Amino acid sequence: MMPGNQTQFTEFILLGFSEKPDEQGPLFGLFLGIYLVTVVGNLLIMLAIGSDSRLHTPMYFFLSNLSFVDICVVSTTVPKMLVSILTQTKAIPYANCLAQMYFFLCFAGLDNFLLTAMAYDRFVAICHPLRYTAIMSPRLCGQLVLFCWIISFLNSLIHSLMVTRLSFCTDHEIQHFFCDLTEVLKLSCSDTLINYAYIYIVTGLLAILPLTGILYSYIQICSSILKIPSAQGKYKAFSTCGSHLSVVSIFYGTVFGVYLSSSDTHFSWKKTVASAMYAVVTPMLNPFIYTLRNKDIKEALRRGISRSASAQ
Repeated sequence: MMPGNQTQFTEFILLGFSEKPDEQGPLFGLFLGIYLVTVVGNLLIMLAIGSDSRLHTPMYFFLSNLSFVDICVVSTTVPKMLVSILTQTKAIPYANCLAQMYFFLCFAGLDNFLLTAMAYDRFVAICHPLRYTAIMSPRLCGQLVLFCWIISFLNSLIHSLMVTRLSFCTDHEIQHFFCDLTEVLKLSCSDTLINYAYIYIVTGLLAILPLTGILYSYIQICSSILKIPSAQGKYKAFSTCGSHLSVVSIFYGTVFGVYLSSSDTHFSWKKTVASAMYAVVTPMLNPFIYTLRNKDIKEALRRGISRSASAQ
């Protein structure tokens, strides 16, 4: 569905980070490197978990899904940006912009929900260790992931359909490197009250509630860890959730940095950079966080490399 009565409207212009020609080469190299590291790092985690039966547990099941979603997040935005830099073409067709918006909202939402499911898994493992196997059954883990996918797809679909009812005027320039929902809404000459109302409602239900669940889980986890008599036991218990806590802190810290910042146009460039932190940099950091702090993943990778070397 094309927008309203704007028959000549066919595309948006993504301004990106910089329009200076001498900065395009370094930007291309930087984001190409980040993209390759993100894809390879997350693929290695998925391969390590899939190939090692000792890692077929709920915690690593959620982690493999998170790695897959991280690849999808960067693949939604970065390749288009790289092509734009390489070809010096900043235009993106209206339909492609909607598609990019849809998939980014979907995968970013999945990141949020999977981090919540992982927090619940750590809560059960530390606070109810004797019942862990019974509670975190393969069926429940599959249902949690399926629920995350369904809610994310439906939410992003509603957002995208609500954008199709809008008309866009003469200003088609998006001060961003991808079709961010709020930036697209700023360009509309239609009434966007319903769109913003839905954004605020969804933010309350699908962002604040999961974050509250994560915070509650870690309050209970910390309380349980403090009751462990030995220092070694405390360290072992905390080490099982340290990586997840690091990822949660980076993800929510950068997200809130974007959406709680001023909406004034003078802050557009800063918002673009902050968006790159959670949309591009955070998915790249996740493999390093989990491999550097997780002995099981490192050992699985070593065994996989050894098998590959011996096979040759």
